Amino acid sequence: MRKYLQIVDRHKATTGKRFLNLFLDRLFIQAIYYAFFFIFGIGYSIVYGEGFSVENEDQNLTFSLILIFIYLALSFCYFFFMEYYLGKTIAKYITGTEVISIDGNKPTPQQIITRTFSRAVPFDPLSFLGNNGWHDSWSDTRVINGKNYVAEKQLKEEISSIGAKEMA
Repeated sequence: MRKYLQIVDRHKATTGKRFLNLFLDRLFIQAIYYAFFFIFGIGYSIVYGEGFSVENEDQNLTFSLILIFIYLALSFCYFFFMEYYLGKTIAKYITGTEVISIDGNKPTPQQIITRTFSRAVPFDPLSFLGNNGWHDSWSDTRVINGKNYVAEKQLKEEISSIGAKEMA
């Protein structure tokens, strides 16, 4: 069981910022997806000397399933690598928010994996309109306003260090 810090709760991102994060992240994922297939198409044309086409319905269904799988894999990689290594996605950089654990530490890989897979649950994007989003609650993480959180945390550390003996 993780220790829950109230400071984390006080600096949770607003619903408006969460919605903007959702919109912008989906936009960036789409851009990455299209860039991936643009590069793939160019490479295919160079190697085979012709454009890619799907001629019958069996190939069309297979191709559609491959496209869905690639989109899901790109989405997972985007969220996992950005949130684990940087603590934020591109949209969170824009809005000044970041992901932290409820105990105030950097999220563990397990928390980020849980958070990322939880996004696949239908209606999860709407769940943050309540108190906490499902992907936040299930992974024991929160999206916070980064600058405000860091400022309050530093202030508390400075106050607690008053009266402590300095060693030279």
